[in-house]
Amino acid sequence: MHPEINWLQPAEMNLINPFYPPNKLSTLKVLKFGGTSLGSAERIRVATDITRANENCIVVCSAMSGMTNSLIQVAQSWENGETETALSQLETIRHPFDSHCSQLINNSDILSETGAIFNEVASLINGIFIPIYRSRVIALGEQVTSRMVCRYLQHIGNPAVLLDATSFLHLNDHDEPVVEDIARRFSADPLFSGKGIFVTQGFICRNHQGEVATLSRGGSDFTATLVGAALNAELIEIWTDIDGMHNNDPRHVAGTRPIRELSYTEAAELAYFGAKILHPTCVRPAREKNVPVCIKNTFDPSAPGTTIQAETPSTGIRAIAAKDNINILRITSGRMFNAYGFLAKVFEVFRKHRVPVDVVTTSEVSVSVTIEDATGLAPLLEELGQLGQVDLETDRCIICVVGDVLQPGHIACILQHLKVFDIRMVSLGASSNNITFVLPIAQKVEALNALQPVLSHSTDKSLALCTTTGS
Repeated sequence: MHPEINWLQPAEMNLINPFYPPNKLSTLKVLKFGGTSLGSAERIRVATDITRANENCIVVCSAMSGMTNSLIQVAQSWENGETETALSQLETIRHPFDSHCSQLINNSDILSETGAIFNEVASLINGIFIPIYRSRVIALGEQVTSRMVCRYLQHIGNPAVLLDATSFLHLNDHDEPVVEDIARRFSADPLFSGKGIFVTQGFICRNHQGEVATLSRGGSDFTATLVGAALNAELIEIWTDIDGMHNNDPRHVAGTRPIRELSYTEAAELAYFGAKILHPTCVRPAREKNVPVCIKNTFDPSAPGTTIQAETPSTGIRAIAAKDNINILRITSGRMFNAYGFLAKVFEVFRKHRVPVDVVTTSEVSVSVTIEDATGLAPLLEELGQLGQVDLETDRCIICVVGDVLQPGHIACILQHLKVFDIRMVSLGASSNNITFVLPIAQKVEALNALQPVLSHSTDKSLALCTTTGS
């Protein structure tokens, strides 16, 4: 028998209570701190200083930097039957964590509390591996980090309350969270009043069978926007290690700058197509409830960051993002010409094999799509082969240009800057605010730099730039 970990016990819920809250909580904020922002005792002090400036807030904590990756390794060792290795890896995680706790709080209480959580996970690992318990191991990072943050807030004089995310964040039978359900569970939680400072965990939840589960990687952003939408918060702040979303990838391009304002649609496109600063799924809940999202920098808290909201005053080309590890699938068939139902058959195959598609282009006799994961595709390729010839191109990337791309001259200017590259696919987004290009991944950095001048010019100037630089 595996022990049920006490700190993940579901709370008793009375879902008959009225929906909470009925109106926007004008003074409630949701603050999410990423792993780098909580990566040491000093970073936690900065995060709690930011938190204490807010009278009423919910703090969503990621695991300390590096913990989730290490815990995934622990779970993998356990799955491989390497129990002693898994336990040793767990201790390797525990020692620096204990050191950070001791630097923050000079008493043994916090070490006893977090130590009990580590011990419960160790007891779990000492048993037989069961796949549904994998998430319990991985969830440890958020559990101990949030407890340390909450206890430190209490230690310095703030009566913070620790909330268990698995008590209010449950997935439905489609493995999706539902904002209204989260709101009802908050309304039934006797620990939550909406007044004061509350600390909880990102990333972790319960599935529809009641087992501890996790959202996808980076899911703490998603937790924050789900909570903000459920509680109609005034603002959701995503605290990270960079001053907002940049207009190009600062890892590869010099002279990028933060974008001060983005629409929900623009932010969603950038996140989906490779901007790592924000989790792709997290924009939707905020947009549905019209709660602004602000991306802020814990290393420079006074910087304005990026605000994401319904309307933005700016026009023109806003930003560029890139997504690696892309593959192109081309299905060519003479039966597609002037035939109805062919595309439906193609995408039914993708649905059947649960393979998501990013970009789609079609011609009279072919359809091309991009997918991220090229492993385990043999059954998909075999079934698609019954519809036509199938070709697979690997080692590609997507470059997405976001903004008012339909303004006269913008697409021509973008293409002018990309004319020397081996473009394999082009797609204009259905929202008309993005155009995507697929090219060899080896050309990504050069292409990002080639497009950088487009971001610095208005429509008229960009037309002039294309005229003077093109040949």
